[in-house]
Amino acid sequence: MAKYTIAWLPGDGVGKEVMEAAKLVLDALRIDAEYTHGDIGWEFWRTEGNALPERTVKLLKETSCALFGAITSKPKVESEAELDPSLKGKGLVYSSPIVGLRQLFDLHSNMRPCKAYPGNPLNYKDGIDIVVFRENTEGLYAGVEWYPTPREVLDFLGAKHKKFARFAKTPENEIALGLRIITKKGSDRIIRSGFEFAKKYGRTKVTIVEKPNVLRETSGMMIREARAIAKEYPGIELDEANIDAMCMWLVKNPHSYDVLVASNLFGDIISDLAAQLVGGLGFASAANLGDSYAVFEPTHGSAPKYAGMYKVNPIATILAAKLMLDWLGEKKAAERIENAVATVIKDGRVRTYDMGGANTTLEVAEEIARKL
Repeated sequence: MAKYTIAWLPGDGVGKEVMEAAKLVLDALRIDAEYTHGDIGWEFWRTEGNALPERTVKLLKETSCALFGAITSKPKVESEAELDPSLKGKGLVYSSPIVGLRQLFDLHSNMRPCKAYPGNPLNYKDGIDIVVFRENTEGLYAGVEWYPTPREVLDFLGAKHKKFARFAKTPENEIALGLRIITKKGSDRIIRSGFEFAKKYGRTKVTIVEKPNVLRETSGMMIREARAIAKEYPGIELDEANIDAMCMWLVKNPHSYDVLVASNLFGDIISDLAAQLVGGLGFASAANLGDSYAVFEPTHGSAPKYAGMYKVNPIATILAAKLMLDWLGEKKAAERIENAVATVIKDGRVRTYDMGGANTTLEVAEEIARKL
């Protein structure tokens, strides 16, 4: 029996291609693992009305962790239009399977390293090494939304909250409503994840990125928790920044930042910005971490226009595999992957189109595998 059983979730579009590339590297490492395919993504939404079938959930519960490619997501009207005719009119609502995985397995911490590898022509500046910790199950991505908004919800909020009174008489079909949910537990977990990472790897500053001057209660809770938790880590500086200002300061002074911690939406925003500073989403990997399970992924989408062309950069997915091996305790194998990636980037002989090269997805993976 293999030491690890890894759920293999290619998803849609170029997700299948970058996962194929990652497999070339993992196979070259000869990790004692069994990779078990799972159905997930747009094809299963269209044909079954569920982008995350129950059989895949069952498979995940029987595995050590999962490596995930990319999925296609479309707005409400478009997603309903693409359903098989036999499924239309049944009240099915598309929801992102990766968001579903995060909530189902309580993968509360999303860690996104953004590192500028020497020799990358796409680096904004050399030496950038930022790690973003994004709360993964709450905030505006909790999925608590209404449209049309029920009259009882409007009446309740109008009676309970003075600032909502001006919206309370709006017709139900003219108002969409979503809740930003921040809990003390959720705040505590993501903030501690950031501080524990800083402590483990000798990082000296944790910056909480929120908007408490406007979102006084939700962001306010995050800030209050951060200030309390920071007292337990006397060797690590606590910094606070508003999300809008942070976007400016990251571009202006990226070397001033180390570990960033934010709620779900804000973390999503700043991690993409930070990724662009080090070459773009082709280099951006992520770990969705829970207490007993984890899902690893590149942060880019499924890029349907490039599907089947083997054109896109596989490095984000290969670095996601590196994060997976770290989490499994295979530290030496993880280090070998990162060293090989760094060598290929620095050599500059084998590059995908985004880096100004003409090599395919698989050719880059094969070169990384050789450098192992």
